Amino acid sequence: MYQYTEFDKQFVQLRAAQYRDQLERWQKGTLAEDEFRPLRLQNGWYVQRFAPMLRVAVPYGELNSAQLRVLGTIARDYDKKDAHDLAKANPGLSDLHSLPSACAHFTTRQNVQFNWIPLDKSADVMDLLASVHLHGIQTSGNCIRNTTSDERAGIAADEIADPRPLAEIIRQWSTLHHEFAFLPRKFKIAIVGATDDRAATAWHDVGLHVLKNEAGEVGLRVMVGGGMGRTPVVGTVIRDFLPWNQILNYLEAVVRVYNRWGRRDNMYKARIKILVKAEGQRYIDEVEDEYQQILTRDGAPHTISQAELDRVTASFVPPASRVGALPALANPVAAPVDDKDYTRWLKQNVAAHQNPLLRAVTLSFKRLGYSPGDATAEQLDAAADLADRYSAGETRVTHDQNLVLPWVRADELPALYAEAKALGLAKANIRLLTDMIVCPGGDFCSLANARSLPISEAISQRYQDMDELHDLGEIDVHMSGCINSCGHHHSAHIGILGVDKDGQEWYQVTLAGSDGSNLSGPAIAGKVVGPSFSAAEVPEVIEAVLDTYRSTRNSGENFIDTLRRVGQDPFKLAANNARISTGKAPRATAEA
Repeated sequence: MYQYTEFDKQFVQLRAAQYRDQLERWQKGTLAEDEFRPLRLQNGWYVQRFAPMLRVAVPYGELNSAQLRVLGTIARDYDKKDAHDLAKANPGLSDLHSLPSACAHFTTRQNVQFNWIPLDKSADVMDLLASVHLHGIQTSGNCIRNTTSDERAGIAADEIADPRPLAEIIRQWSTLHHEFAFLPRKFKIAIVGATDDRAATAWHDVGLHVLKNEAGEVGLRVMVGGGMGRTPVVGTVIRDFLPWNQILNYLEAVVRVYNRWGRRDNMYKARIKILVKAEGQRYIDEVEDEYQQILTRDGAPHTISQAELDRVTASFVPPASRVGALPALANPVAAPVDDKDYTRWLKQNVAAHQNPLLRAVTLSFKRLGYSPGDATAEQLDAAADLADRYSAGETRVTHDQNLVLPWVRADELPALYAEAKALGLAKANIRLLTDMIVCPGGDFCSLANARSLPISEAISQRYQDMDELHDLGEIDVHMSGCINSCGHHHSAHIGILGVDKDGQEWYQVTLAGSDGSNLSGPAIAGKVVGPSFSAAEVPEVIEAVLDTYRSTRNSGENFIDTLRRVGQDPFKLAANNARISTGKAPRATAEA
């Protein structure tokens, strides 16, 4: 993991102290609300439907065990709600008591959020975060946000080059960049270094793919203008090969042209995707012209030297305990007994590693009774213990809202499985139907049109039979509570979007979207299957779609391939015929 320099540590601590001063002045009334708001936002503090929400930056998803324990402390001591008072203030929300508190929430952009921290405690929380080099800087506001990457960066068997050193250099360049502090809208960058895109790069404002040319030189393919929301757009490739050492100069050109011409009169048309879509080649040409001026007129000030890359790369070497002599067993991952659940876990939750004696293991945070991606204080502490015992103290937050242990010895898999299972974190459902991406929706977010958590829970309840779940195979289900698309519904095989119709909650269903991974194929937005459905109808619709898949698939064919081969018409017909009839009996469910 990257080791903060003394400058980094001091910077984060000073930022926390600065925020405390701002908070205290606001509390005393010497700092006006409209002055305090942008300051708290650029430190990650939102005010949501019922309480403040903190977003903590986790650059390229890496967390060590000490950071996990501090996140657990924050969840336990600060992330609390008074359900009685909130229910009194909101009599229409009868089940407010069921909303989780004392939880951290893993997001699709590898951040961590808390939903119930009182604002008057926010400075104390910032101090706690700073003690382990965490913060909320630029997790909100119209600036360059947290740079994300593949959760298997540096360990993936299909990796061309480790993207984390460049991601870290981008983090340092973009943090408090004076020119880009007030962009037309937020700006998100993702970078991958493997052949499989596990970071949905095509759906970002800038997506970067590390590659090598015919001469073996390392460079980047640059995509610009991806995004979801009201206008889903897949990023456009504007550079097929950019030398790695020029990435900051080139990003400077990309963002500068956007800052110059991006719309500021309409927040719904202010993202870079709108500019790229509207201007096309003209935007690309202007970026190229700006880039050439940076190289010639300005002297290429952000060219990355080999010495700087080597300095940063030195922080990303394998842990000392995971190099050299490791146990080389004849069958290192064999179950101690004949255990079907363990065998399934090996298939779904355990991934190959660059070191054949190691594995990457995903802990599933998709279980009944919890919002997808929620981790209780106790589970955060337990995950930290697992990381210390089995993964050299390191974890990774995934794009799919789970947690990866990246340095697990293959001979220790049975022991890890037993401990993770006892904690409820060994569900063998990674990439399966119940491994859903879901935003917090109307239960928390003031922007949402509809609640997403009860719908995802209802779907999960129906598909708890592990035999059925594994028979259905790998299926991406994503759900958003509004058109802002925080649940990435556009990129799902089955997408669900909450919409408002005359003050009532309804849901659109889309099919055949893709995030750009090997499983899903090239990135594309799903297509709506028909009129919106009521909350009670959505689980019936999903069941009808899956029944159609089962009846039309070829042997060994997964859901997305069947959908593309057969076409959407049979699935649309099934979905629209699935509206609940009076007196229809509920589908039986089974527990794993």
